[in-house]
Formats: sequence, structure tokens, C-alpha cells
Amino acid sequence: MIGSLALFGFLIGLMIGRMLQPDPLRLASVEVVEQGLQLWFNVEPKVRVAHIQGAFFLRVESLGRERQGQLRLQGKVAKWRVRREGRELLLRVVATRPLRGQWRAEELDGRWRLTVSLEHE
Repeated sequence: MIGSLALFGFLIGLMIGRMLQPDPLRLASVEVVEQGLQLWFNVEPKVRVAHIQGAFFLRVESLGRERQGQLRLQGKVAKWRVRREGRELLLRVVATRPLRGQWRAEELDGRWRLTVSLEHE
């Protein structure tokens, strides 16, 4: 009797904990905009940026699908790709000339928009 009450209490505690747990960060969509990209998330992203050998890298610990595409920077084509690396998503943008990038996150209508602005060095 006591064991079943303990098990029942434990299961109720797990259900309450699951309901109070915050939503995991999830990449909803990627949009190409003039001179960059917009990434849409359900909660505020924590971002790390790197520039390696002229390419622009952005890491976000997030769930989401892999995606890829092209964008135009100052009349030239740059390729971008979102790839999963363990528990993170890695955005990589590569162009024929070295890239410099900046990012800005803002909340709009309960979603978070991460705007990545890119330009050639």
C-alpha cells in the first residue's frame, strides 16, 4: 500500500515537473532577406559567432531541421547551410570573398527573430 502511494506520488511529481519545464529552443524557419538571413525561434536563442577562413559561422543550441540555400550579397551569390552538430545547429555562410557578419535578436509576437547581416570584407 505504501509503495503504491509512493509510486503514484512520484508519477504525479514527474507530470507536474514536465508541465512546468520551459519549452526547448526550436528553429522554426529560415528566411533569406536583403544582405542576410532571418532565423525564427520559439524562445530566445543563445548564439556564438565565429569567422573562420573567410566563412561566417553561427552556433545555436537548438532543435530543428537541416536546411540550405543561397542568398545575394552585393550582387554575388553566397551559400548558406544549417547543419546539426550534436545538440547544436550550425549556420555556415560561404562566399567567394571573405565575409563579415553581425547578428541581432528581438522578440516579435511571442517568437524570436535572429537577424544575421552579412557583407564582404
